[in-house]
Amino acid sequence: MENKDTSRRDFLLTGILATTAIVAGCSDKKNPFTPEDTVTPSGKKVKLLSVDGEIIEVDEAFLKPVPHVPPVSIDESRRGIAGKKFVMVIDLAKCKNLKKCQSACNHMHQVHSSQNWLKVYAMEDADHTAPYWQPTQCMHCDEPPCVKVCPVDATFKREDGIVLIDNERCIGCRFCMAACPYSSRVFNWEPSDYKPTGDEEKIYSPENSIPQKVGTVSKCDFCPDRHREGKLPYCVEACPNGVFYFGDINEDTVTNGSETFRFSELIKDKAGYKLMEDLGTKPSVYYLPPVNRSFPFENGLENENETDKKLIAK
Repeated sequence: MENKDTSRRDFLLTGILATTAIVAGCSDKKNPFTPEDTVTPSGKKVKLLSVDGEIIEVDEAFLKPVPHVPPVSIDESRRGIAGKKFVMVIDLAKCKNLKKCQSACNHMHQVHSSQNWLKVYAMEDADHTAPYWQPTQCMHCDEPPCVKVCPVDATFKREDGIVLIDNERCIGCRFCMAACPYSSRVFNWEPSDYKPTGDEEKIYSPENSIPQKVGTVSKCDFCPDRHREGKLPYCVEACPNGVFYFGDINEDTVTNGSETFRFSELIKDKAGYKLMEDLGTKPSVYYLPPVNRSFPFENGLENENETDKKLIAK
């Protein structure tokens, strides 16, 4: 396996910052890399590609901020990002059931606290085998049964492999919930109890899925609005143990923010697999077996409530 020095996230951020710097340099006589009198060096270096194609390091404090990417149209959100085919890999050996992935997802998508797009299950494959923790969310299938049963085209699959829900179209029939073999969808019975403030308040789009709409279905969306900004999904960034890897199968690259691997080699070398692959859904989420685990299963029990602990004990 190839472990690249520069993570996928850093590479994407590099491209954005470099483009911003070049544009700013063309429209402003001031050099964007030149320290201003009021700027104090942060000491944190960022790698950029110069106009000559060379990698240079610049203090982060001297870079001009990246402008906010404007929201895309509904048509664009349904088409997806050209040339991409997104994929996720979940390393079960690293999961400690901290649920920081879950809380980050819920908060940033304003999901009601009684619902979870991302669930962490206590699993045991057979009697007398070791239990482990398994994060589970929408699998963004290449053959999604949920899309086939939606009567109003509210659930759709994009060119980049992401399956989304347009809540402006959703009529709440829940056919998609019945069709999904992974139980990854939730129904919004009541308004979200998350109150957006500042930058969290966004205009609705199928790409950001907020605000949640009562009487509609919602689920993990792979955070496509963040991809357009060169960022990783919230669950990937929030996990302190690097459980989630995310990337582009066309580029054969996945990263958890600190480590980057060739997707094909990672799956081959660590015996990656998909859930319920025999159903023919062709999921875009892969799992690495829970071998050589970083934490004992029991360490994750502290994040379960008493009722769940009893159920797991049985």
